[in-house]
Amino acid sequence: MRRRLIQSTLAVVLVVIAVFGVSLVIVETRTISNSAQERVSSEAQRLASIVDSRLIGAGTVNAEVLRSQVTQDRFAVIRIPGEPVIEVGTRPDGEVIRGHAKGEEGETVVVEEPRSTVTREVGRTLLIIGLVALLAVIAAVLLAIRQANRLASPLTDLAETAERLGSGDPRPRHKRYSVPELDRVADVLDASAERIARMLTAERRLAADASHQLRTPLTALSMRLEEITLTDDPDTVKEEANVALTQVERLTDVVERLLTNSRDPRTGNAVSFDLDEVIQQQLAEWRPAYRSSGRAIVSSGKRHLQAVGTPGAVAQVLAALIENSLMHGGGTVALRTRVVGNQAVVEVTDEGPGVPADLGARIFERTISGRNSTGIGLAVARDLAEADGGRLEMLQTKPPVFGLFLSRNPLKRPLDPDDDEPTTVR
Repeated sequence: MRRRLIQSTLAVVLVVIAVFGVSLVIVETRTISNSAQERVSSEAQRLASIVDSRLIGAGTVNAEVLRSQVTQDRFAVIRIPGEPVIEVGTRPDGEVIRGHAKGEEGETVVVEEPRSTVTREVGRTLLIIGLVALLAVIAAVLLAIRQANRLASPLTDLAETAERLGSGDPRPRHKRYSVPELDRVADVLDASAERIARMLTAERRLAADASHQLRTPLTALSMRLEEITLTDDPDTVKEEANVALTQVERLTDVVERLLTNSRDPRTGNAVSFDLDEVIQQQLAEWRPAYRSSGRAIVSSGKRHLQAVGTPGAVAQVLAALIENSLMHGGGTVALRTRVVGNQAVVEVTDEGPGVPADLGARIFERTISGRNSTGIGLAVARDLAEADGGRLEMLQTKPPVFGLFLSRNPLKRPLDPDDDEPTTVR
């Protein structure tokens, strides 16, 4: 591309020089020739005037008197009636430029100048024109190189940017070149890079979320299947199989929920459901893990609360909070339900040391963790809660208290007198 730009610019300059240079040479040659002819004719007229003045004044007219009046390199012939011919200067060889004049006393004056003087002057003019043309060509080449670099370098940069995008490096360069067309291409490439970066981030986030959210259900499912392989009791096999099927349904719901959130986090399938059923299911699922750790998990508070949301998503949020308490907390984990205005609240707390003050405000950010963990669980839980119009907050750091706020519908039946009594599962 650089070569083509240089060649095209140079070709245009050469054409312009050829057209205007030839025209200028022709005009200058004619001008110099006409000027030389006018000079010779003017000198002949001047000599005729001098001769007239001397003849009228009865002075003598000879070569010695007129020698100082004739310009060097010119030859003059003066013919006076009744007088010998007067010649001044050396007769030139070759072609000459000749000027004629006639005086008032009948004398004639002829002045000759060698045409070689005109030729030399024309040569000097041509040399000057040639030098100017050469300087114009050099300037055109330098300008063409600069312009070619200005246009070719951005194209090289844009090609490198496109190659980087193709190789999986979606970082935008935000580099502009003060050329509107090239800047437009750069804008499009940067926008594409940002879109690709967002897509890659979403894919990585989906993979991390799926890995984190599926780990615990898959482990529990594996334990159920192991229990089935180790027992010969048909009733136990049936019971464990039913539990395993329930867990498979939950896994399917988790996958669908993660895919839905990755496409559009605002899309939800909120329905009215019984919050107790989700809590009891989570207690039953996590009870073996807490027993093996020598700890307890209990529930208390309002019973038979109707909440609006996605049961599977709510179960995943509670599972993330319960797992967080199992890994980082201590003592008994308590799930307490209560009502605040038109919201059902599930509080999850434990007897552990709590969350450091510097992490309290950032606990729901991804990769933020007080210990050696991924820091994904609470972030995913918050996203799941917000997808159905709820919210997840940390109400207290020491001891840690997490609150899941869900919209609720009016209760379908009156509360029993014993609804406020805590129910403990150990």
